Amino acid sequence: MRTIEVCLTPDLIHQHELDGKIVVVVDIFRATSCIVTGLANGVVAIKPVGEVDEAKALGKAGYLMAGERGGIKLPEFDMGNSPFEYQKDSVKGKKIAISTTNGSQAIIKSENAKEIIIGAFLNIESVANYLLQSKANVVIHCAGWKGTPNLEDTLFAGALIDECAEEMETAGDSALVAHQLYIANHENLFGIAKQSSHAERLSGFGIEEDLEFCMTENEYQVVPKLVDGEIVS
Repeated sequence: MRTIEVCLTPDLIHQHELDGKIVVVVDIFRATSCIVTGLANGVVAIKPVGEVDEAKALGKAGYLMAGERGGIKLPEFDMGNSPFEYQKDSVKGKKIAISTTNGSQAIIKSENAKEIIIGAFLNIESVANYLLQSKANVVIHCAGWKGTPNLEDTLFAGALIDECAEEMETAGDSALVAHQLYIANHENLFGIAKQSSHAERLSGFGIEEDLEFCMTENEYQVVPKLVDGEIVS
């Protein structure tokens, strides 16, 4: 039986063997929710970069610059980190360079995987179907918060495990913890997620609408995938 494991933070990814596996990167609040939303709404490609200067260089090459530090939009960027910005007509047909506190790092640190796909509650069923049709073992790579685990990404990991439970078995206690967390809270996902420390930080910016949208399940059918350094659908 194939396995599905969970890395709770990018600081622990070195403990996971990625070769030959599919990595699902998740940053619910809000980077991967933005990526899924953008590609479902006509964005051509999204390039994750670690440093602001890299995003600026791509901006000069015609990319829109998007991202944040500490949840706050960088003043020189075209966009912040709200999924609603990725629904605007102005992003259709464009490429976006994205640099965020946590999500970009998780994508970059997954580079040794067979495949890297992007997960969110917004596309969880489509991601699960993709994984079930594949023949590879899976690592769910949670972006967390500055090297520590967070509640909302762990909830997603547990939800994805639940979707795949008939054909995949959990490997390691992190996967078991995530699955049990989801089972205990599956009827009130937003209620528990908004108690997370990350949600509390972001709520100070008046973006509860963002957070609620990010916990919406199966809004889109896209499965974003990293191809030659850019995320496409």
